[in-house]
Amino acid sequence: MRKKIWIYWCLVFVQFCLAMAKGIVVVQEKEETAIPVPTFSPPEGNTTFIDGTTWCVARAGVSQADLQNALDWACGLGMADCTAIQVGGSCFEPDTLVSHASFAFNSYYQANGNSDIACNFGGTATLTKNNPSNGKCVYSASGSASSSASHSLRNHEQSFIWWKLSALLLLSYFWM
Repeated sequence: MRKKIWIYWCLVFVQFCLAMAKGIVVVQEKEETAIPVPTFSPPEGNTTFIDGTTWCVARAGVSQADLQNALDWACGLGMADCTAIQVGGSCFEPDTLVSHASFAFNSYYQANGNSDIACNFGGTATLTKNNPSNGKCVYSASGSASSSASHSLRNHEQSFIWWKLSALLLLSYFWM
């Protein structure tokens, strides 16, 4: 009986590991997925501005086709949160390709650590220190305490879950 219960808990642990790995695979898949437009190397070094607040927006003068391809990638494989630029969303107006691409690019950039390469999109995007928010359309910003705090809290909660599961398995082993 003791052996059966131990095997059961091991299976529960494996299932939990697979569920956690699924989330990790999605992150790796996002990082390894290629942008479907030609990529240009980002500038060397960190281009974060001194006050720490940056946004990623569509670059002026980029062709509509390249901008559309980059927008499609950001909202598709890039998994940027593009709900606000859908019809009826807070950032749907102005209904222009540049406006929608800027919002999607910034969403991806903020969700991916504000790195230079996260604001490239095949050369169709650029960093700015001018807040592109307008009216009810608010762009998330880098360097905000709430953003980094929630990310840190998420990591802490995930670590805590692993400790709880390990303790549960250890207790179940000694209980039997």
